[in-house]
Amino acid sequence: MNGRELIARRVAKEFSHGNYVNLGIGLPTTVANFIPDGIHVTMHAENGILGVGPTPENGNEDIDCTDAGGNYVSTQKGAVFIDSALSFAIIRGGHIDITVLGALEVDQEGNLASWMVPGRKVTGMGGAMDLVVGAKRVIIAMDHVNKDGGPKILAKCNLPLTAANEVDLIVTEMAVIEVIHGKGLLLKEIAPGLTIDQVKAATGSELLIADEVKFMEV
Repeated sequence: MNGRELIARRVAKEFSHGNYVNLGIGLPTTVANFIPDGIHVTMHAENGILGVGPTPENGNEDIDCTDAGGNYVSTQKGAVFIDSALSFAIIRGGHIDITVLGALEVDQEGNLASWMVPGRKVTGMGGAMDLVVGAKRVIIAMDHVNKDGGPKILAKCNLPLTAANEVDLIVTEMAVIEVIHGKGLLLKEIAPGLTIDQVKAATGSELLIADEVKFMEV
């Protein structure tokens, strides 16, 4: 199992039966492939699908059925297609239980930077600014370090923020870290084969350590 599959499988275990869930572009979309047996969640795509299913197999794609990132998706039984205005009304009205998003940086205050690197051309923030404020719970699914080997979990974000004080949980290929608002980051789980010290060394913020740090179960 590679690191990204580990992340997706672990995030999927955070869902409860009956949840309405939005999955962000990239790694988060793969979480739909690992929903535990017996758990039914309704997946929402902000471009206007309520009832998104797992990634379709090669050759079974419907060219008219994509998520907000343009990736092919399947649909669950009973799925509905709606316009963008209604889709965002669902988000802004507080009807999404969990959103799972990627990130460039997250910090100990629960701040999120996910859309812009200064000096690079970007198309905009997209729906992330609505999702992090409108969803009842925000889970970040991302690599623990960036392409240069530097930490993505920091004491303070350096990049322009998507939202402040909104992140609740961070899941990486190394650890599961809860944001305790007003107190800091609590290390709750580590990947099999790693030590707490290794996770701390790869993190750019102080970590609170849970009384019992478990190995990630998927």
